[in-house]
Amino acid sequence: MQGHGPRGPWQRLLPAIACTLWWCAPAGAQLAVSANDNKLILHNGAPAVVQQPAPDTVTLIDLATRPPSVLRQIEAHTSVIGPPTSVAITPDEGLLLVTSAAKIDQADPTRLIPDNRLTVIDLKANPPKVIAELEAGAGASGLSITRDGRLALVANRYEGTVSVFRIQGTGVSKIDTITIGTPESGVAHVAVSPDGRLGLVTRDGDHAISVLSISGDQVTYTHRDFGAGLKPYGAVITEDSRLAIVANLGYARGDSDTISLIDLTLQPLRVVETYSVGQTPEGIALSPDGKLLAVVTMNGSNKPDSSPFHSPNGRVTLYRIARDRLQHLSSANVGPWPQGAAFSADSRTLVVQSMAERNLWVLSIESGAEVRDTGQRVPLAGGGAALRTVEKRR
Repeated sequence: MQGHGPRGPWQRLLPAIACTLWWCAPAGAQLAVSANDNKLILHNGAPAVVQQPAPDTVTLIDLATRPPSVLRQIEAHTSVIGPPTSVAITPDEGLLLVTSAAKIDQADPTRLIPDNRLTVIDLKANPPKVIAELEAGAGASGLSITRDGRLALVANRYEGTVSVFRIQGTGVSKIDTITIGTPESGVAHVAVSPDGRLGLVTRDGDHAISVLSISGDQVTYTHRDFGAGLKPYGAVITEDSRLAIVANLGYARGDSDTISLIDLTLQPLRVVETYSVGQTPEGIALSPDGKLLAVVTMNGSNKPDSSPFHSPNGRVTLYRIARDRLQHLSSANVGPWPQGAAFSADSRTLVVQSMAERNLWVLSIESGAEVRDTGQRVPLAGGGAALRTVEKRR
């Protein structure tokens, strides 16, 4: 055996060679994942199916760099149909789950039909790779992973159900399907509280929010349904599990739509405040420090040029969460047809997807209150349809 003297040149080269041969995330990287849909585009406000599209992808992004940098692109089925929460990362950053609500109809390639796929990607493989494609339910859309990394809950928007998957290492298996409503109820997303006890299911088809009880691997529909606003869609829950915020899409008729603040400490829990935010709130995200909420609105950028409600840009608005209330801080333009948003770990950078421009807009948050476009863009291999960062147990 050799002694413990200074390392030779061969030993010093080993880390560099390993990163050349295999995929290595930089030390201190802050992982975000964008799911990118190549099947659907907008033609002057009208959605159109792309003929013979490139494969859908996910983009692995490092939010620690300035500007954020692309680490890797991976092919995976996804869809812009549904809220921009169709991707989630396990707390240990070992697995990436991606849902696909719609796919091209092989019998008629000019239209989309429901899909049900949940793709599992091993992020610790060298390089990261798809290791399984599972069946959720029709229109598999928004999903969340519990903070202990044991369960993933998937909303099936064309089926009125929630699929429950158990996660064990790199193994993912469906263990239950919970009926929430009719297929017309439009089950869109499941937000899971950080304490792992509660889930909120948004239903944009019948304007309801349903409450799930979670205990270990057991997920139960409590049959507690309540209203927030028109077409509840995206939802987030604060780190202390005291508050939830739900984005209400509205009827997309040019009116200013809303977000609702839900007090989870009340028995029964209920909506306590509603705020006007602009046209069609799609993305909604909380900062890691728990102080800020970002709300992404279409702002009419998905409407025809001739519409009196048209705007060339989307919009992102920043709110402060204080004393169980929301305080409006600032707003900035973002790209047209915007979708998801994500904060950097220091809560000083915000990225927002533009489905139309196929990129991320990079914004800075100055003095903890002013959101400003930096002019920097991160290219995506498709139209950005969903965006998430890892949610770790604290």
